Amino acid sequence: MSSFEIESSEIAALPVELRDATASALIGFTRQIQLEAIPSSQRQRFRQSLPKVWACSQFVAGFCQRSPEELLDLLESGRLFSDQARKQYGQVLAEFEPHNEADLAKFLRRFRNKEMTRIAWRDLAGWAELDETLKDLTALAEACIQHALDYLYQQACERRGTPTLQDGKPINIVVLGMGKLGAWELNYSSDIDLIFAYAEDGVLSDRKETTYGEFFTRICRSLVKMLDETTADGFVFRTDIRLRPFGDSGPLIMTFDGMENYYMTQAREWERYAMIKARQVAGDFDSGKQLAAMIKPFVYRRYLDYGAFEELRSLKLQITQELRRKDRMENVKLGPGGIREIEFIGQAFQLIRGGNDVELQQREIQSILRMLESLGLMAREDVATLTNAYVFLRRVENHIQQYQDKQVHDLPKDPMVQKILAFSMDYDDWESFKQVLDKVREAVHAIFDQVFSLSEQEKTLQNSHLIWAGGLGREQSLEYLGEYGYLHCADVYDALQSFKNSHAMKRLTSKGAGVVDRLMPQLIEAVQSTENRDQTLLRILKLLDEVAGRNVYLALLAENPDALAQLVTLSSASPWICEYLAQYPILFDELLDPGSLYEPLKKQALAEQLAQELEKVNVLDDEQLMTLLRQFKHLNVLRVAAADIMGVIPVMVVSDYLTYIAEVILEQVVERAWCMLTAKHGFPPDSDNCAKKFAVLGMGKLGGIELGYASDLDMVFLYDCENGQVMTDGAKPLSCSQFYMRLGQKVRHILDTKMLSGVLYEVDLRLRPSGDSGLLVSHIKTYQSYMEHDAWTWEHQALVRGRFIAGDAALKQQYEAIRSRILALPREMNRLRQEVREMREKMRENLAPKDGDVFDLKQSKGGIADIEFIVQFGVLAHSSENETLAAYTDNIRLLEGLAKHGFVSMENAALLKKAYCAYRDYGHHQVLQGKRAVAGGDEFAEMRKQVEKIWRDLME
Repeated sequence: MSSFEIESSEIAALPVELRDATASALIGFTRQIQLEAIPSSQRQRFRQSLPKVWACSQFVAGFCQRSPEELLDLLESGRLFSDQARKQYGQVLAEFEPHNEADLAKFLRRFRNKEMTRIAWRDLAGWAELDETLKDLTALAEACIQHALDYLYQQACERRGTPTLQDGKPINIVVLGMGKLGAWELNYSSDIDLIFAYAEDGVLSDRKETTYGEFFTRICRSLVKMLDETTADGFVFRTDIRLRPFGDSGPLIMTFDGMENYYMTQAREWERYAMIKARQVAGDFDSGKQLAAMIKPFVYRRYLDYGAFEELRSLKLQITQELRRKDRMENVKLGPGGIREIEFIGQAFQLIRGGNDVELQQREIQSILRMLESLGLMAREDVATLTNAYVFLRRVENHIQQYQDKQVHDLPKDPMVQKILAFSMDYDDWESFKQVLDKVREAVHAIFDQVFSLSEQEKTLQNSHLIWAGGLGREQSLEYLGEYGYLHCADVYDALQSFKNSHAMKRLTSKGAGVVDRLMPQLIEAVQSTENRDQTLLRILKLLDEVAGRNVYLALLAENPDALAQLVTLSSASPWICEYLAQYPILFDELLDPGSLYEPLKKQALAEQLAQELEKVNVLDDEQLMTLLRQFKHLNVLRVAAADIMGVIPVMVVSDYLTYIAEVILEQVVERAWCMLTAKHGFPPDSDNCAKKFAVLGMGKLGGIELGYASDLDMVFLYDCENGQVMTDGAKPLSCSQFYMRLGQKVRHILDTKMLSGVLYEVDLRLRPSGDSGLLVSHIKTYQSYMEHDAWTWEHQALVRGRFIAGDAALKQQYEAIRSRILALPREMNRLRQEVREMREKMRENLAPKDGDVFDLKQSKGGIADIEFIVQFGVLAHSSENETLAAYTDNIRLLEGLAKHGFVSMENAALLKKAYCAYRDYGHHQVLQGKRAVAGGDEFAEMRKQVEKIWRDLME
């Protein structure tokens, strides 16, 4: 076998300045390379690539000269010519069996240098696309991390024992790769950012009773040393662990619970950006899924987070100022139009919309750019410009670093190195390369400025800004406010100043104050579109005062004029909206989508949405369940109120929607409460995973499908069990009667426990047998007996509106049969009329206002209660003759049935229905105006007289 010589034509292909040095370096080396060792199909490729690669990379040339046998191995195996070599990393590493840590450290460094030579060679020779280079580098880092960790973990377990979960399953640490490592975009001479975590704490059974925290901390220290330490053989990867919680001052590794608590309560905004690219790269992948699920809500928020624009603007400004200070503006990563600007553009859209558009929950910037085009968030031309620029700039970055395997991003200043970089990028000289590079960066920076620039609206709000900033003085400000259409300008100006100097504003961070300074001029102008400008602005100022401590909501309004416009419109129509948003500010993001805001969901859609949301909640986690249910209710009640305020839906539909919300919630509450109890106590006889032999009855407005915004839930709980003393089959058995009692208590607890997110529903159970003195949950037979023998007439009246809501369908049939039978009992007409009338008069005496100038919509004469009592009397009096009278529970359809039966005339039924709907509609809107359900004494005068006359005709 013979060596080969580099031909003059191959050297001549190099720039003149590089020929002599490259030829000199190659002379001695080529004699050690035997062409016969290279696959015949690749020999010419290798010969042609050799001069360019060596000319462009001192690192590669040096490695080959020091270790020619390693290059020979790459050639003979064909791996130098393969684009799939990364798939063999694990196999190569697994074949080596180290004697100790020093042995492993030496092997990993040599393996790394060999593979870095292969990767650089393929890139500089033009054999590899950018994606291949980035994936090879990332896979190399992952393989080294995993191999080192496996060895260190095994050694530690042999010395001290193996840590396990509570179920006995062994656990290892989870290694998160951040930045470009996490995104499969590692650059050539990059460091690797790592964060370590482990599932749960415990104590090993070794002599020192080592805690898991101590055990894993030692492993992490050894792993960082194994990768990062520079020895005679170099290093594996420069390793940075400063991105961990609390940075350098924090523990090296934390439990999942500790991580979750940190990210949800203490993490800074930049850590959220960093987590976009986080990906597990080594360790325990089973438990790692749990950690990823815990961190995801921190990164991708459910609302559209427009504050991300301001955050990234600020971060980029800091970077630019630092580069300018150090005279490093020619930095292809951090400088104007550099790689970081492209990444920031993608990250901004991810942070803002990633919670809703799950397609954006990716890591690779090129994939994100394609998705931005697909979602219509960026123009095709801009996406193409950024994508091409990214590929170009990343190649430049890699070639800069491949020259000496140094972590640099600045363009070289040495003319010879400039010539080498230009040549590596296939340009004849530095000037032509630099001209193209400058155009690429200018195009990127223009798009960056376009995405992150202040809106035109912000630039035109000069007068409003001066009013808010105090730059005009009081008199000039009052003049401008008058031009904007405010009526009581002095009061409005004083309110603005009061808000500006409030405790809430003084507590704001400088960032929060900046957001408010952008928002307030927009608000002052936006309120011009309303008729009641003064009231609307004052309502919103009160709301903003309540939520001022939460910058994200202020930023949402400041960055999204459409959301601000929705808030202004709704606040103008209803102070209740402002109070509701102040109480539940998580609903702010609903303002962003008028389509969904004004289209409340029907029952089937509500049920599907809630079931989907609950899939994310652990079946046994009642606190998480209660929080999610409250958020679900608040969100959907807001939709109903918004549609109601804007006149999109009529009163009957308002009550329908509010009742649907309660029904789907109750259905899920019963099922979840059942799961919680059966997990602890087992199942009653003849039952399974669904709530069996338990029922929730809705009475009053819930039963009548007539809930209002502030309605509580009148309910009765029933159960059926052949023998109440039979025990459940679980680890902590209960008698069946105790089990169903606990089930009722659990349902009530989920509904009316006071949390930060409020009470789900106030619960009223006084309509159960024997009222407050009776059992919380009644046996179906006890309930039937009570209704037949002991119930008062008013309890039979309540049964008119009793309706099965949730639970066992078999029990529903039993209950409905009992209800039909009780309502159809024969009754003496005059005595019934007297008892119903006396009960109504007693209510009126105690509850109706004595002031004749006030009409209580429910309790005053001619009001809602009179109509309800007429209906209830008619049903109780005539159901024995016509059982279909009790088929429904809502007053409108009951009135229609009574009219067909002849109890009231069609004309009187129509009048009662009209009055009933008018009163309820007025009452709903009183609530939305923050007022009581009362009207002036002259309101509904004629209607009330007609209702009173019908009352007298039928009830006296």
